[in-house]
Amino acid sequence: MTKYLISIIGPTAIGKTALSIKLAQHFNTDIISADSRQFFKEMQIGTAAPSLEELAGAKHHFIHHKSIHDNYSVGAFERDAIEKLNALFKKKNVVIMVGGSGLYVDAVTKSLDHFPDVDSNIRKGLNQKLETEGLESLRKQLKELDEISYSTIAIDNPHRVIRALEICIGTGKPYSSFLKGPKKQRNFKTITIGLNAEREIIYERINQRVDIMFNDGLLNEVETLIPHKNLNALNTVGYKELFKYFDGEWTLDFTVSEIKKNTRRFAKRQLTWFKKNENAIWFDYLTPIDEIIEKINISK
Repeated sequence: MTKYLISIIGPTAIGKTALSIKLAQHFNTDIISADSRQFFKEMQIGTAAPSLEELAGAKHHFIHHKSIHDNYSVGAFERDAIEKLNALFKKKNVVIMVGGSGLYVDAVTKSLDHFPDVDSNIRKGLNQKLETEGLESLRKQLKELDEISYSTIAIDNPHRVIRALEICIGTGKPYSSFLKGPKKQRNFKTITIGLNAEREIIYERINQRVDIMFNDGLLNEVETLIPHKNLNALNTVGYKELFKYFDGEWTLDFTVSEIKKNTRRFAKRQLTWFKKNENAIWFDYLTPIDEIIEKINISK
């Protein structure tokens, strides 16, 4: 019997979590999270992780299973997620995956390109360079070493730039030369559901979510993480801006506006990534669950 992974994609704050729980309840199955920020147990409010009530609505995997002090790569997630799916598919015909981290979604559904191991000291050196010279310096270095990657990766994401650079430096070959190798075959069929809305609606939902985060205690959460602010996991929207506030660089009002602005930019990048998936079935965020279930046409 064919096994199905229903992958739910879309911009942040669009309602992916709510849909995933409804689908999991309909198919009596589990949910795998592919949101790379929600892996870390110290980051709950600022990542909009599922609430206790939502977690009780269906069995979730890969939520708060790691610490910000752990090195957890997309490759490790691919390995762990496929292992979990293989176990779940022994008892279930359908599993739900949800998350806004495009690379992590693709790692499970398409498999990753293989990269050679490189000296970990290279990444440490690049992170130090990021701290002392800024992202623009790393971008310039990447453009010199691999102009193709410079033109195609998320160039405003320090993690992506550093990853590309460490491969260039560690192997002496362009990062782009390792892309698009042979993919591993999956023993399940993926059905991708995309949620979307008019841009103004997405932006308003983002603004509302940020306000809710502050009401729920985001300031206190980030304050406890100040000693660890240089960790890669915390170099992300909602945290990096508040570190500037606690450092006295920004006012609180300006910080809130920057978080909203950067989250809106993040949502735009997400949509650009997800729209490349020609097989995705897109729905308006208000589409009734029955209509979505009818469209994907999978029996329980």
